[in-house]
Amino acid sequence: MKSIDYKKGMTTKTTNQKGFLFDLIIYISVMFLIREIYFPKVGFIVNGLFWSFSTLMIASWRMKVRNVSWTDLGLQKSKSIKKTLLVTIGILIAIPLSIMLFELTKDYLPISLEPKNYSENSASKFGNLKGNWLLFFTIMPAVLLESMLEELLDRGFLINWFEKLFSKTTVATILAVILQALIFGFRHAYNLSERSIRVGLIGLIMGIAYVKFGRNLWPLIIAHCVLNTMSMIDRV
Repeated sequence: MKSIDYKKGMTTKTTNQKGFLFDLIIYISVMFLIREIYFPKVGFIVNGLFWSFSTLMIASWRMKVRNVSWTDLGLQKSKSIKKTLLVTIGILIAIPLSIMLFELTKDYLPISLEPKNYSENSASKFGNLKGNWLLFFTIMPAVLLESMLEELLDRGFLINWFEKLFSKTTVATILAVILQALIFGFRHAYNLSERSIRVGLIGLIMGIAYVKFGRNLWPLIIAHCVLNTMSMIDRV
């Protein structure tokens, strides 16, 4: 009868967890520190893509080390177009409902939220879009690309790496979905504000949809692109 070396198995598991912790420390550090670099002459969108592609390079590097591909994380051909569309529609319904619920309950929260004049910030970030359809169509490809990158990184990479760090149990998946949503929300506001919570709710719903419906990134990417397109149209 072959004996099982449990000690060796536990050592391997601990080593793997240390490896994924190391990956996350590098990745999250770069994610936030790279945003300290800003090139004023090229504008917010180009800087945003620079930040995202820099983070993408780190994620891809650590994935290569762990022998994981983007296909493994959900960037794959959908087995069912119908399911993809249904999940996308579900996301697009759930997000406004969750934000409406937040708006109805925010005054009763036991914490003080910092208001944020987002419309004013948007004008400075994207330029004067009011009535400027040429500018709108010029920047939309970059906006859509950024939407896709956020799903790859925040849902695809972060959720799976947090899961691996916590041993990929049900509790680990719940923690992974919550943690990526918190990071996603904070990264868009750098404070505890109404905006950070709204964005965090979007990340939470995207994360739930990702783990509940086959870990296919395409419904999330499509929904994210639709949301950002609607948001940009609202500014024109």
